[in-house]
Amino acid sequence: MDEHSQANSIPRPLFLLATLYGGMTCIAGVLGAKQVAIGPLAVEAGIFPFLFLVAISSAVAALYGRAMANQLVRFGFVPLLVAIGLTFLVLSLPTDDGMYEPAKDAFPIILGQTWRLMAAGILAYGISMTLNVWIFARLGQGGTRFAAVRGATASVISQVVDTMIFITVAFYGVRDIGELLLGQSLAKVVLSIVLVPPVLHLLIHIARRMDGNLAKPAQ
Repeated sequence: MDEHSQANSIPRPLFLLATLYGGMTCIAGVLGAKQVAIGPLAVEAGIFPFLFLVAISSAVAALYGRAMANQLVRFGFVPLLVAIGLTFLVLSLPTDDGMYEPAKDAFPIILGQTWRLMAAGILAYGISMTLNVWIFARLGQGGTRFAAVRGATASVISQVVDTMIFITVAFYGVRDIGELLLGQSLAKVVLSIVLVPPVLHLLIHIARRMDGNLAKPAQ
């Protein structure tokens, strides 16, 4: 198979979605260092790339099937683990004395995480994203029919599970987690309902524009 044939063997929309997915797995941990206020809701900013992960995996499940979406979730561990490894490496290297002073102190605070936070993130990612794909597929048995509703429903449930796993593993025994669980779950439910449907619809629309064979919903 020549180079051109190999490139064409991977559907362009799938290649784009997979590339975006890998980027979101890496940036989620970085953005999670900031807490944002959205009206009365307070949530860590990593939820935004995580909701992209939810929408992308649902789009892949709708367009290419549940098996492909599950494969995407499993491959997502690769950039996630590599990013964690590189972060530990960079933090362990000596800091240049000429580095901008505020950044010198802020960098390890923003990127440095305990082993419990790392483990909690990896565990929550694997379980919640697999659950999201399973629920999305079960609600429609494939295809893009009612994708927005299915995507929002799957996101709500999977993000509540994600919150329960992450906060319990990361903070149980360290602080009271009751209010944290309730607040984060409520915020993620609201954001899942508001953000996932339009993002999912946009991703499916872009994929269909890139590949005319996806014009009709997959059955």
